[in-house]
Amino acid sequence: MGGEQIEEAVAGSVAVLRVAAGERDWGVKAGRLDWSCRRTAEHIASDLIAYAGQLAGRPTDRYVPFRIDCAQCESPDDVLDVIEATGTLLAAAVRTAPREARAFHPYPFRSANREGFAAMGIAEVLLHTHDIAEGLGIAYEPSAQLCEDVLTRIFPHVQPGPDHWRTLLWATGRGELPGRAPVTEWRWNNNLVIPAERLTLQGITPAAAADLQIGGTGGFEWIEGGPCGNTRFSAGIVTKAYEAGAHRPEWGVFVLVRREDGRAVGGMGFHGVPDDEGRAEVGYDLEEAARGHGYATEALRALSTWALARDDVKLLCAKVDHANAPSQGVVSRAGYTRVREDGQQYVYELRRS
Repeated sequence: MGGEQIEEAVAGSVAVLRVAAGERDWGVKAGRLDWSCRRTAEHIASDLIAYAGQLAGRPTDRYVPFRIDCAQCESPDDVLDVIEATGTLLAAAVRTAPREARAFHPYPFRSANREGFAAMGIAEVLLHTHDIAEGLGIAYEPSAQLCEDVLTRIFPHVQPGPDHWRTLLWATGRGELPGRAPVTEWRWNNNLVIPAERLTLQGITPAAAADLQIGGTGGFEWIEGGPCGNTRFSAGIVTKAYEAGAHRPEWGVFVLVRREDGRAVGGMGFHGVPDDEGRAEVGYDLEEAARGHGYATEALRALSTWALARDDVKLLCAKVDHANAPSQGVVSRAGYTRVREDGQQYVYELRRS
C-alpha cells in the first residue's frame, strides 16, 4: 500500500467534490461533524501535509504540528487544488521512505510505518469526503479495494463485513451495520513494534498475514529461504481470527527483523489473548540460515518483558518438543523454567517477578 493508492483516493475525492464546488453552499455542516464543508476540506489538506512531514522528518517522540493555511483560497476549487498538492506530497513521502522507516503517531503504540501513514491519509480522504458529500447532498462511494486496504492495515480489530465501505463507515461512527452495535468512540490501530538489541519485533497486520498465507512476503524482505512454513501457518491463524472478529493485534504474530540490514529472520508471537488467569502462550520459529546467533533468545526476552509488564499478564508459557534441544535452550536462556511434560512436549513457564 503506497503512493498509488493515495493518489487514487485523492483523485476520486476531488473529482466528486469539484462538481459541487461552484454551485453549493460550503458553509453548511459536513455530515455529522461540527465543521463546515469548507473547514473539513481544509482539514483533509492539513492531515495530508502533516503525515507527509512526519514521514519525511521521522520524529520519534512528538507530533510535528504541520498545518495548511487556506485563508487565501478564494473558493472551494482552490481548496481542492491544495488537497491535490498535499496528496501528491504524501504519495512522494511514502514512495521514498525506506521500508523500515517509522515516525511518531500517538495511536496506539506511538509510531507508524509508511503503510500506516498511507492508510491514515487515505482514511482521512475517504471519510471526510463522505462527510462533505453528505453535507452538500451529493453521492460519493470510493472503491471497495481502497476501503479494504484501509481496514486491513489500521483497523485490524474490526471484523470485516460483506461491504468494505459500509464497514469502514460503521467502524468510524458514520453508519450502521446489521447485527452490530453503533460505534460512538473509535481509533485506528497502527502495528506494534517491540525493540530488541539487534532486532525489532514487528506486529503483522491482517493484510500482511493474508499475503504470507498465500505465499507472499507480507511486505518484508526475508533472508534466503524465508519465510518458512511455520510463519505462514501462524499468519493463517491471524487471518482466521481477523475474519472472525477475534483478532487482537498485540496478541498476534511478530516478524523478527534485523536492524543491520532490515531482513526478516523469523516469526514469534502468541497463541491468543491472555486467559482469565492472566496466562498466555508464546511460540516462535527462526529461519534456518539465521540460527545459532542468539536471535530467538533475544527476541523472546524482549517479547516476554513487554508482555509481563502489562496488568493483564501474570504468566507466560511455551511448549517445546522433547527432541528439539535448540528450542529448549532458547526458552531456558530467556528465563523460562521447565515445569512439566505434556505428551511429547515439555512445558516451560515464566512468571511475573
